[in-house]
Amino acid sequence: MAVHFKICVDCADPHLLAAFWAEAMGYRVEDHSELIANLLDQGLIEEEILTEVDGRRAFKEFAAVNDPDAPLDPATGRTTGMRVLFQVVPEPKTVKNRIHLDLHVGIDNIDAEVERLVALGATRLSDRFDEGGATWVVIGDPEGNEFCVHS
Repeated sequence: MAVHFKICVDCADPHLLAAFWAEAMGYRVEDHSELIANLLDQGLIEEEILTEVDGRRAFKEFAAVNDPDAPLDPATGRTTGMRVLFQVVPEPKTVKNRIHLDLHVGIDNIDAEVERLVALGATRLSDRFDEGGATWVVIGDPEGNEFCVHS
């Protein structure tokens, strides 16, 4: 049986990255406001771990994005599909990622997609690579996490 998983990204500003990656991948930022209300009502969390994002309550130290086509659980704001979770860590990024995402956009769309992502706050980190039948450009998200825009 296959194991369901999510990708976790350490960061300084989870809400900035969630907004960026939602736009980058056509995902949606998870709305945890219903879950937060339930946890508050049960006395399981305190207000000091919360913030407000886009007019709704959110957790200060994490945010997530998910596949908008996957079934949604309104009680948690999560889906059964793929998720990327952004979580606050105390230390800044200092070295190259050991794991990264490739966004497959098709060879004819690479340049336009790199431009779109740079306009959203990404940084182009490489020239175009063409190796072994694959083409890609390495870019960094707003906190410098590397990923590839790939054929």
